[in-house]
Amino acid sequence: MEITVKHAEELRLTAEEFELIKVKLGRTPNFTELCIFSAMWSEHCSYKNSIKWLKTLPRDGGRMLVAAGEENAGLMDIGNDYGVVFKIESHNHPSAIEPFQGAATGVGGIQRDIFTMGARPIASLNSLRFGKLNDKKTQRLLAGVVHGIGHYGNCFGVPTVAGEIYFEDCYHTNPLVNAMSVGIVKAGKTVSAIAEGKGNPVFFVGSATGKDGIGGASFASANITEESTEELPAVQVGDPFQEKKLLEACLEVLETNAVVGMQDMGAAGIICSTAEMSAKGGVGMHIDLEKVPTRQSNMKAWELLLSESQERMLLVAKKGEEQAILDVFEKWDLPCSEIGYVTDDGILNFYLNGELEAAVPAEELVLGGGAPVYSRAYSEPEYLKKVDAFSIETVEDIKENAGLKSVAEQIIQIPNIANKRWVTVQYDSMVGTANTQTNAPSDAAVVIAKGTGKALAMTTDCNSKYVFANPFVGAQIAVAEAARNIVCSGGEPIGVTNCLNFGNPYNPEVYYQFVKSVEGMGAACRKFNTPVTGGNVSFYNQNPTGPVYPTPTIGMVGILDDIENKMTLDYKQSGDVIYLIGESKNDIGSSEYIHKIKGVEYSNVPAFDLEEEFAVQQVVASLIKNQLIQSAHDISEGGLMTTLLEKGFNRDLGFEVENKSSVRKDAFWFGEAQSRVVVSVAVDKLAAFEAEMSNAKISFSKLGAVTSGEIKVDGENWNSIRDWECKYDTAIENIINGVK
Repeated sequence: MEITVKHAEELRLTAEEFELIKVKLGRTPNFTELCIFSAMWSEHCSYKNSIKWLKTLPRDGGRMLVAAGEENAGLMDIGNDYGVVFKIESHNHPSAIEPFQGAATGVGGIQRDIFTMGARPIASLNSLRFGKLNDKKTQRLLAGVVHGIGHYGNCFGVPTVAGEIYFEDCYHTNPLVNAMSVGIVKAGKTVSAIAEGKGNPVFFVGSATGKDGIGGASFASANITEESTEELPAVQVGDPFQEKKLLEACLEVLETNAVVGMQDMGAAGIICSTAEMSAKGGVGMHIDLEKVPTRQSNMKAWELLLSESQERMLLVAKKGEEQAILDVFEKWDLPCSEIGYVTDDGILNFYLNGELEAAVPAEELVLGGGAPVYSRAYSEPEYLKKVDAFSIETVEDIKENAGLKSVAEQIIQIPNIANKRWVTVQYDSMVGTANTQTNAPSDAAVVIAKGTGKALAMTTDCNSKYVFANPFVGAQIAVAEAARNIVCSGGEPIGVTNCLNFGNPYNPEVYYQFVKSVEGMGAACRKFNTPVTGGNVSFYNQNPTGPVYPTPTIGMVGILDDIENKMTLDYKQSGDVIYLIGESKNDIGSSEYIHKIKGVEYSNVPAFDLEEEFAVQQVVASLIKNQLIQSAHDISEGGLMTTLLEKGFNRDLGFEVENKSSVRKDAFWFGEAQSRVVVSVAVDKLAAFEAEMSNAKISFSKLGAVTSGEIKVDGENWNSIRDWECKYDTAIENIINGVK
């Protein structure tokens, strides 16, 4: 069969890329080779439209042990001869088509990224976006995704400890499913995703290969449409129990010292792992595809190469020590087959039953090698004119206390704010660990890293409405809020992994959102000294009416050198004094109040100043270290009132507060201006607290006091904290169950 540009375009390659492939090979590719380039030069694998800007992010320094992009996940030093390994990735398109398996295999894939480096996963997180919750399609997608995450994580034995979930119209067709994993590794026990040593054997280990997931990388590099259900084969099928065995076997096989390098088979399957490991080592491979264990007969070469069947790894061993590898995987009852060997010519030669099916240079396939790199044109989106035109003066302020209470009742029942227990009860936050700290309420999850003498704080954060309103500042806020959550939990932020979810990069307005978000993220990461350890770019997140909100999700990890330094968010006792740290602003931009209650689609990004944010975080960290506060909870979605209420729910403690500010009522109680934290202070610590705050020259104000359960606002009785908790707790299930 003569391969033409038409075949290339059918495989989502451009005419220009087809010509480039011919130049790279010095000939026209055959069909299998064209499939290889289609997968490896897809946006999902090559980052061809994003790598230019990703390289501008801070990618080393701090506690970094490997530079960003060098390995499957980030690796940072946490002291005591241990490192933390972490990464976040998307599984958006598969989850839109088949929510259970799409989400489940997303969780499985990110866990493999951790243990392929020799680390043991200890915690999972996620970041999810869906359409309107009262829509039946949204409810189906939500149920499937949550079930998939819970099923895989619970069975695999790694607790799901934190996450976030938002509901906005723009995610109706294309939900976002971002999964993060965190693991720990002993110094000197890491393994690299590299192939080295001519003649060293190449092993395929793990589950047998089937036709599920073929073309997944290319599928993830295209727009989702209502007709995408026809592409069901692109969704993989996962087996968490098989992955648990694979985890234990991979960690055990490293103890044999017979392993040269190891990498999981994620997007693009065998071709990706062979290409990336070979390119990193400057070598090639001879692979006999008929030796790959399969669960379907008569698979073609391109099917074997591109299958994304789950729970599989590629391993390069030391020649002569093959039996040590085989023994470990036989013990764990896992397929293990020697499928080839390392060569020194840089060429990947794939044979099937003695016939050469493809011969491609490894270096020409990979990110940073021969894959194309594009610099797309971008232009400021037209809708930003509507954002700039917004004025707070066009919105009538809340006049009466009765109106204030009514708005507060509506606010805490908005799905973006209300208790997510309908979701979280499906996740096991304690499986596989004796960690008693996980479920204590704090702004970030705090997990004891057993054996290290340390605890880790971790979070995922991004308010995409903020990024929509101002991509540069909105991305800064995403980083700042992640850091704020870790600081309010007693931790020191150390590093970031990101999952950059955007629309079609060929749209200049979408690309503007991407570029400005990366620039804002970089500025904030440099300020907080939290280098970007790696992550994922997910383009083509579209609806029939346009792109999703720009959603650069931040996964951040922090360290607690002393678990006793942990800070929780809840009030501790009646009589403690409540303070606001940070300045109230006359600002309601992009808040849940303006968007969901007032119905304003376009408004300014919330007030934010990076230097002010950093100063607030520094003083909060000092207050915690000096044991001057009883609780700390940052102000985010829903504003000050939501924060005050959330602080009371855990111990059924109320509050009596008064607005003495000069700003508008709606801005004071429901505005989402950044760089603010609500703390409670024991009476005997008041003098020391106020002295430290005065010395720090940070704005702070007394709001009132903690009560035994009753709530009073500006002298008005608002009933008990339990009344409000009931509304907060049941809002999501009431919507799902159709309860008015």
